[in-house]
Amino acid sequence: QVNVAESGGGLVQPGGSLRLSCAASGRAFSFVAMAWYRQAPGHQRELVASIRASGSTDYKDSVKGRFAISRSRANNMVFLQMDNLIPEDTAIYYCYVYTPWGNIWGQGTQVTVSS
Repeated sequence: QVNVAESGGGLVQPGGSLRLSCAASGRAFSFVAMAWYRQAPGHQRELVASIRASGSTDYKDSVKGRFAISRSRANNMVFLQMDNLIPEDTAIYYCYVYTPWGNIWGQGTQVTVSS
């Protein structure tokens, strides 16, 4: 069994920064890919950023240049550095982990951007 846990959310003023962390623990597996999604009230869940074992990354257009996804090679952890946050970034952020036994969602962490 693989467990996924996010951390690092919170309340931040516009222009501020947050760093989200995601850890996949439990049954060991080789890293394939991990991603961050977000869902704002009244909106569908959307892909924010993803990273593959090769190191290649993809970003939603509206976060390019502001967000950066990275991973720890020592274990199955992924991070999302979010800079220059705007109110439209307010959402629950979910980690999504690709494993050999199926893909797993974390429970999410709330990010609120407000003055």
